[in-house]
Amino acid sequence: MNGLKITWLGHSTLLLTTPTGRRLLVDPWLAGNPSCPAEYATVESDAILVTHGHFDHVGSLFDAATRCTGPVVCNYETSVWAGRKGIASERLVGMNKGGSFRIPGTDATVTMTDAHHSSSAQDEAGNIIYLGEPAGFVVTVDGCPPVYIAGDTCVFGDMALIAELYEPAVAVLPIGDLFTMSPREAAVACRLLKVQAVIPYHYGTFPLLTGTPADLENELSTRGVVAAVWSGQPGVTFS
Repeated sequence: MNGLKITWLGHSTLLLTTPTGRRLLVDPWLAGNPSCPAEYATVESDAILVTHGHFDHVGSLFDAATRCTGPVVCNYETSVWAGRKGIASERLVGMNKGGSFRIPGTDATVTMTDAHHSSSAQDEAGNIIYLGEPAGFVVTVDGCPPVYIAGDTCVFGDMALIAELYEPAVAVLPIGDLFTMSPREAAVACRLLKVQAVIPYHYGTFPLLTGTPADLENELSTRGVVAAVWSGQPGVTFS
């Protein structure tokens, strides 16, 4: 990884630490996340990336933003919602799919990619608030292999375009099933993406999320897809 570190904080929350020590927090769900290690509940960051607006991806967004020195990067609709809920507009980077953004003061560029899912929040009355379309990110850190973070999604054929355009070496893919892709679909995603390694996430947090890293390894083997499965308990760091 040439100095890039990826720490899984449970469920779909990630902390990427670049070789220069900059920290990118992805989909912050810290307090209230039953799988997040306690020592990361008040983690600090230099930027926050948000793939979509469901509670298990933004549950700690506003608290985490108070400990973040840089921008909150998300789709446009989510940026408007976050601004109305208290994050200063100058800190919000509302972008959309296909766009890239160099995070100021860091050695990282993020590109927003497609994802197939939904994205919403609920107001105090329980009404659904539309928060734009879900997305993934390709994170490119100077001197390091690109990392594709899929967000919540099923497998889709245009992952082959992500491979062609951005050449990620590592993919972070959901495997829990029911709300996202299963290990079976994730194995096909690895084939389309042509990655060397995969980090499974969005599994095990609740009984409904039944996919496991072992299932993913079996599916990769069955399909003859060569990709290392990097897995461990929440708090594990891959480098």
